[in-house]
Amino acid sequence: MTGNILSKLIRLFWTFLRISPLTFGGGYAMLPAIQREVVIMKNWMSDAEMSELLAISGAAPGGVGVNVSALVGYRLAGIAGAIAAVVGITLPTFLIVLLLSVIYAWLEHYPKMQALMEGIHAAIIGLIAAAAYKMAKSSIFDRLTLLIAVGTVIVMLVVQVSPLVLITLGVLVGLVTTYLKNKWGMTNPPSHTDTTTSKNVDNKSAEWFMADGI
Repeated sequence: MTGNILSKLIRLFWTFLRISPLTFGGGYAMLPAIQREVVIMKNWMSDAEMSELLAISGAAPGGVGVNVSALVGYRLAGIAGAIAAVVGITLPTFLIVLLLSVIYAWLEHYPKMQALMEGIHAAIIGLIAAAAYKMAKSSIFDRLTLLIAVGTVIVMLVVQVSPLVLITLGVLVGLVTTYLKNKWGMTNPPSHTDTTTSKNVDNKSAEWFMADGI
């Protein structure tokens, strides 16, 4: 039993250790790489379970990438798994950022360095959009959830309001709607069904998402 737990902790640590050094940007850009490893490559959980973890991670304080890794680790191996996953995803990032900070301080005024950073920023926008699309597919499944999503985006763009307020309002709307549907005998929202994905065992470096973490 101890050997199985240790093996699982090592796999968690190594999985997130490999994701972190190949990622750039912010927390949400890391999600495609984590989803690929956890759901498709390792088959540790389903798309629906991963979507729930992403929602919780986005609402919780702290970086969403670290939050996701902690929840995945806890889901698979308890507190020890959460620690292993968080250490794995933060250790390379800390060391790389430390090194890059020193290098960037020397080269920040060079045009090629500025062009490099602009290219990385453009790629990050695409990766964040891809992560948002994946989350939307599993989170928006009726008119109400579509209305909440569109309304939240509009409010965030027009009004300066804390995201915590919008999250709280979303929770209240969901609870009230579910209560009213149950009271009126309406059918529950359709459950998410996992799409069948082919598990590719050939994990080449070219297949990695250049996401986030640094």
